[in-house]
Amino acid sequence: MSETKKLGILIDILGSYFRSGEEKLFYCPYCKHHKAKLSLNVAKNVYKCWVCDNSGRDLRRLVRRFGTFLQKREWDKLSNRLDMSTIHELFPEAEDYVEQTTSLPDDFVSLTNGENNRPSLSVRSYLKTRGIGYDDVLRWKIGYCPSGEYKNRVIIPSFNMEGRVNYFTARSYTNDYPKYKNPTLPRDIVFNQLYVDWDKDLVLVEGIFDAIVAGPNAIPILGSDLRENSRLFQEIVKHDTPIYMALDPDMEKKAMKLISSLLSYDAEIYKIDISPHNDVGEMSKEEFNVRKNEAVFLNSDNYLMYRVWNSL
Repeated sequence: MSETKKLGILIDILGSYFRSGEEKLFYCPYCKHHKAKLSLNVAKNVYKCWVCDNSGRDLRRLVRRFGTFLQKREWDKLSNRLDMSTIHELFPEAEDYVEQTTSLPDDFVSLTNGENNRPSLSVRSYLKTRGIGYDDVLRWKIGYCPSGEYKNRVIIPSFNMEGRVNYFTARSYTNDYPKYKNPTLPRDIVFNQLYVDWDKDLVLVEGIFDAIVAGPNAIPILGSDLRENSRLFQEIVKHDTPIYMALDPDMEKKAMKLISSLLSYDAEIYKIDISPHNDVGEMSKEEFNVRKNEAVFLNSDNYLMYRVWNSL
């Protein structure tokens, strides 16, 4: 009965369909191709467009993206999920909360201006060894400090929703110690929240260079535990964002604890295997995309089995 009702919701959202065996072929709302190429299987809870290649292992993503508030609510009832309409009540904004801001180092020099003097060439050469090109420099607003407290360090800033700097990372490109020398500021932020699209897949990684490899909609957690009172955790839950977990292998316990916490809020979770690499930053962007496409879908039904299987 619930499958029939779910199909009714999908028809209301996507329109009429054609049968193809067990599959239902709809017109794709992503690419809007003139033929019905979006294949759905309600029983298996999967979909794929054979034109634009949009796909998912949870039909709820289509409902969340293209449905109305009432359609989302009805779908969640049929799926025995949390009523997301009241989720904001779980995380009320503190009245005295002040958005964190800071300033970039006085000696900061942006690499986005395309200068090719000797210091900038050294930085660009280092970034090239990390697989970071000019498009990445523009996207992440990367710069460096030729002198001062952060001398010989790549600077990658974070911007809050108002476009103001709220944090930055400083990584040595000349093997100075320590490797990272970040500001003494709280890390309870959403790194580069200004550019996050909460309606798309969000990749959680450990560090900033991991995030650059993982793509534009990736957030480094910077060693944080992401407890339920953290801003990033709460934003994920509030926006009901699909999460791809790609933390370092030596952080497996932290990753599984975070997955368990997110699943308690019915989050859509995928686990990316990055072994034998030590972190995502060691991978090429092409390899990471392959691994992302092979990610394991985790839910409350298979989470424990996944933990047991991977502990053997």
